[in-house]
Amino acid sequence: MRRHEISDESWDRIKDMLPGRPGQHGWIAKDNRLFINAVLWIGKTGAPWRDLPERFGLWNSVWKRFDRWSYKGIWLKIFDTLAAADPDLEWLILDSTVIRAHQHAAGKKGGKPRRLLAAPRADSAPRSTPPSTPLATPCGLS
Repeated sequence: MRRHEISDESWDRIKDMLPGRPGQHGWIAKDNRLFINAVLWIGKTGAPWRDLPERFGLWNSVWKRFDRWSYKGIWLKIFDTLAAADPDLEWLILDSTVIRAHQHAAGKKGGKPRRLLAAPRADSAPRSTPPSTPLATPCGLS
């Protein structure tokens, strides 16, 4: 077993609840365990999906499958099953001092362009007023 792979014990707990098994509607999954290991690799390394090693398959296919499982609530079922078997997994606290976001996670440089909440009307008063005192000029100098 490699460093970022699911243990045999955890795999035995969840393998029968995963989609893509023979006898179910839809496609038969090529290798659910390999897919779980790919997701664990991404989660543990914090790497972007595009950097997924080739041994796990095409990164975009793995991501699409991950997204489908998220939408269907499969990950929640997996987490509940594993947490029920191991009380230490019931609570997970992440320290944000060690969690790094990808450099592009902050968005486009410069941010969104600002827009006025209301367009100024032609008959509206000026937005600023001139100073109440005249400009200071040097006295006696010509």
